[in-house]
Amino acid sequence: MKCWEKPKMVEKIRSFIAVDIEDKSLQDKIVILQQDLMGTGANLKFVEPENLHLTLRFLGEIPSSILEQVCRELKTLKFNVFNLNLQGVGAFPNLRRINVVWVGVKEGAENLKQIAQKVELTVRKLGFPPDPKGFSPHLTIARLKTGKNKDKLASFLENFQDYEVGWMIVNTIKVKKSTLTPKGPIYTTIETIPAV
Repeated sequence: MKCWEKPKMVEKIRSFIAVDIEDKSLQDKIVILQQDLMGTGANLKFVEPENLHLTLRFLGEIPSSILEQVCRELKTLKFNVFNLNLQGVGAFPNLRRINVVWVGVKEGAENLKQIAQKVELTVRKLGFPPDPKGFSPHLTIARLKTGKNKDKLASFLENFQDYEVGWMIVNTIKVKKSTLTPKGPIYTTIETIPAV
């Protein structure tokens, strides 16, 4: 390389592996739940219906060449179609210190854990460090921006611990690209891995 040439920047893509919530009736039910949450007066940023997903593994900002390897390896992943029940509402890290509001997974949680484990082994083989948070099956529906009306929010969540959102069929997992914008993230599917 000549001294006046700039080195080429490696394009990095913010990406993750997930199960999308594509069922319109489930999306609608979650939007109703979000509207109820709004009624608490808490300062929440809601996840858009088209962005609802269950994260299996966050990959971070990685070079496109590594992402291609991840997609190639994941295509060999074997999993069966299964039913999943979205039920219960809670918060991370807990109801006293709310950062994230989530919907839980009841039936199908074990299947999801098994897939997440296979995904984890696949990305570890490619040199990714262990996921520091580990895997906890949940669907993020909102993030708390400030502590305003946090007590009202906590008591709402306590009352909705058994809230039934509904059932869905899991027959694909997806590798997603996340583009951060001032209006919120835009998610694009890069690869779809079907069940066997």
